[in-house]
Amino acid sequence: VQLQASGGGLVQAGESRRLSCVASGIFFSLNDMAWYRQAPGKQREWVASVSITGHGDYADSVKDRATVSRDNAKNTIYLQMNNLKPEDTAVYYCNRLYAQFSWGQGTLVTVSS
Repeated sequence: VQLQASGGGLVQAGESRRLSCVASGIFFSLNDMAWYRQAPGKQREWVASVSITGHGDYADSVKDRATVSRDNAKNTIYLQMNNLKPEDTAVYYCNRLYAQFSWGQGTLVTVSS
């Protein structure tokens, strides 16, 4: 199993960023998938998830600023983040929502104020 997240970078507060994650080695369309993040010095936390039917759920911290989606043909999930805040600075990872696989390397999003 490989989980390859990309799209991170340095952004200004208020800007947007779209993250992508390609999952290989799994039956992607049969899995609820999720985004997680880990800020410096903090534990990894759940950010958003997308069910096999495409239904999205969001942590309160990103609700109304984030949109999660998936493309089963590309084994890819996306996280569109708008109005980014400095507290969104973290390494973002994708994984299954339940019974996570080993974590990939993630993608770093740094939001400057």
